[in-house]
Amino acid sequence: MALSALMAAALCILAPLSIPIGPVPITLSVLAIMLMPYLSGMRLSVLAVVLYLALGALGLPVFSGFEGGVQKLVGPTGGFLVGYIPLALIAGLFVDKSDRMPAQLLGLALGLFACYALGTVWLALQMRIDLSAALGAAVLPFLPLDAVKLVTAAVLGPQLKKRLKRSNACGD
Repeated sequence: MALSALMAAALCILAPLSIPIGPVPITLSVLAIMLMPYLSGMRLSVLAVVLYLALGALGLPVFSGFEGGVQKLVGPTGGFLVGYIPLALIAGLFVDKSDRMPAQLLGLALGLFACYALGTVWLALQMRIDLSAALGAAVLPFLPLDAVKLVTAAVLGPQLKKRLKRSNACGD
């Protein structure tokens, strides 16, 4: 549980640091969530994300741009925030079940796809725009950077996990 709380705290620190480029800002949240399963496993990763969302819903300024509150969760970018749960779940399942990088990359990509899908549909409904406009505003600009985050997590994650295991601090 302490490790899950630390993961949530790391997310609370990284997520508010953002670069606004449109309706959805650039943050380090996705990278942090992709690294979580390597450090704490799927269950604690999902718990950490739920804890992060709960803290934000309570009004703590842990969302992008140092914002918080339920209005952020139900607003146009709320689908991406809620999409962090399937990202952690799917990525965590693959990381927990396989030590092979191709399988882990697939899990990270599928989790990211689930986050994109939920966030895009939510954004389109909230802003009353079609899906192609939502994709253009909230997914396409992020693909190159998120691909870098995905590869970074797949390369860095196993190394961090190995070091944490040696120190007996890992959630496995």
